[in-house]
Amino acid sequence: MSASTDFATARTSMVNSQLRPNKLLDDRLADALGSLPRERFLPRAQQGVAYVDEDIHLGGGRYMMEPLVLARLIQLAEIGPNDTVLDVGCVTGYAAAVMASMAATVIAIDHEEAMVTSATETLAGLDITNVAVVEAPLAEGLADQGPYDVILLEGAVHEVPEALLNQLAEGGRLLAVIRDEGVGVAHVLTRKNGMIGRRAVFDANTPVLPGFEKKKAFVF
Repeated sequence: MSASTDFATARTSMVNSQLRPNKLLDDRLADALGSLPRERFLPRAQQGVAYVDEDIHLGGGRYMMEPLVLARLIQLAEIGPNDTVLDVGCVTGYAAAVMASMAATVIAIDHEEAMVTSATETLAGLDITNVAVVEAPLAEGLADQGPYDVILLEGAVHEVPEALLNQLAEGGRLLAVIRDEGVGVAHVLTRKNGMIGRRAVFDANTPVLPGFEKKKAFVF
């Protein structure tokens, strides 16, 4: 059995055994996850663990998000074929590639040059042409390309920066794991009539994105 066959089997198992039984209901998303070679978005030494049901440490405090948490967040986004998506903290580009199959355009940002280069090369190698990868500060987003119908934060935050909320279009959805007192909970934030609503959906032990750590309280 070839390595490519092993990966294909692992990919099918991920969708049918990990994700479908855990509230993955969107067939478009299941098809994308079942066809996209997740291993291609990892260094060669880590490709063997591409389909494990956990966050994969990429070094330097960066992670590829656990498949189940990522899938459920993207499903909650209800991405439409005309939507523009902002992917914040895209690391090697896997989530951006998944969402590209469902959206019109994905703008993927990362603050690390090496991640931007890796994501760009992998996406090009897979002939995914509706993703632009840009080096930018994560908490600032990329306002000049907004507003966005969907914003995904690929990691936990203690609070969602105002700068990102301001880039959310009317009717837009922002997906984030918000940590409060150490407990991570996936949230959907929506803009309606100019106001931001928030809904907690499920627990998620997702690592915090660099730069989004909880600020220490000042003590006199």
